[in-house]
Amino acid sequence: MAEKTRYSDAELEEFRAIIKEKLELAQRDYVQLKRSIMNLDGNDTDDTSPTYKVLEEGANTLSKEETARLAQRQLKFIQGLQAALVRVENKTYGVCRETGKLIPAERLRAVPHATLSIEAKNDGKK
Repeated sequence: MAEKTRYSDAELEEFRAIIKEKLELAQRDYVQLKRSIMNLDGNDTDDTSPTYKVLEEGANTLSKEETARLAQRQLKFIQGLQAALVRVENKTYGVCRETGKLIPAERLRAVPHATLSIEAKNDGKK
């Protein structure tokens, strides 16, 4: 029997559902991170005592930088998920970009935006 070269339409639909669910959660988290950066969540220091304001602002700056990094990572994750949806549409989803073989379904369920098999990913680290 020939080796499978692509996932069936039913399998692709399963992956599409997984990706859409993760995408929705990721977008919600990204919006929350952006709101936090822009102080739209109401947790600002406008009503704190001047004595603590300098310390608060320093911690706030550090927190905003970390939040900005998290937001950037989240955006990259969202873009990866969106690209995965395009691959589902093109019926190329789940094909390793290095080896051309199918990425195991278990890996795709855990990391739905994966474009490399574990084998190819490990080869790239050597």
